[in-house]
Amino acid sequence: MTQMSATRIPGLIRKHEPQILAEWIALLLQSAAMRRDLIKDEDLRKQSKGFLAAFAHAAEVDGIDNVRSSSWAPVRDILARLSEAWAKLGFSPTETAMFVFSLKQPLFSLIRQEEKDAAMLASETWAATVALDSLGLFTMESYQKTREEVIGRQQQEMLELSTPVVTLWDGVLALPLIGTLDSARTQVVMESLLQRIVETGSSIAILDITGVPTVDTLVAQHLLKTVAAARLMGADCIISGIRPQIAQTIVHLGVDLNSVTTKATLAGAFDVALKRLKLTVKRISATDAVAGPSTATQTPLSAPREY
Repeated sequence: MTQMSATRIPGLIRKHEPQILAEWIALLLQSAAMRRDLIKDEDLRKQSKGFLAAFAHAAEVDGIDNVRSSSWAPVRDILARLSEAWAKLGFSPTETAMFVFSLKQPLFSLIRQEEKDAAMLASETWAATVALDSLGLFTMESYQKTREEVIGRQQQEMLELSTPVVTLWDGVLALPLIGTLDSARTQVVMESLLQRIVETGSSIAILDITGVPTVDTLVAQHLLKTVAAARLMGADCIISGIRPQIAQTIVHLGVDLNSVTTKATLAGAFDVALKRLKLTVKRISATDAVAGPSTATQTPLSAPREY
């Protein structure tokens, strides 16, 4: 265990805490980096006072040589919570880091005022610089972590919104896919589809890839995995939106889709789904239209399609 170096900084903070707080908060409020529209002055004062008290206590217990030690955990916790809150409020990385870095000016002024020995002045100033710089970097790390978590959640929400599972008919689901189908999105697609299959008890699911720009080996594998997962849940899949270019690409790549029913359009896939459910859609006469809307009727498989 390393021996901590002697420092007067905790005592100076305790003795001149009101002065340091007043100068520090004034600097924060006057700083161009401080967004007054995002935080109340009272909240800023409360956060500043809490941090300064925790800073002085940690420095008193374990010195200021290593702010990553366990004694400094309460200080790091304060900064982590502040960084998370400020990131969600819309503060920039610079604005968040300035909370720590702006403490340098009042603290250094106090050290120069109280320390008459040149060597001790240099030593104390350097120790305070290292400590505040380390805490400033920790603040940036915490901010970045929060932003990454926020971005990750937003991306997940966008993926879920971009893969809606639509009920076309009782027992028939449709999942229109738009854009690139990568591994992450495939997982979201699969989870959304399987969940809807369980909720609705549907026996047929249509995967429409009209909006997928290209189909390569990886995309085809993702589609086949989704089909296999749906089958395990008791639902059969139909893939629609097979354009001529995609058909040629699939053949060229040697991808085996023989076990999956494919159609050029969503309408064609829906027609197949109705036949499997022994349903047909027919055009009604003007007289029948007065009685009510058109419905699908139960018919034998051999019944003709009527329009």
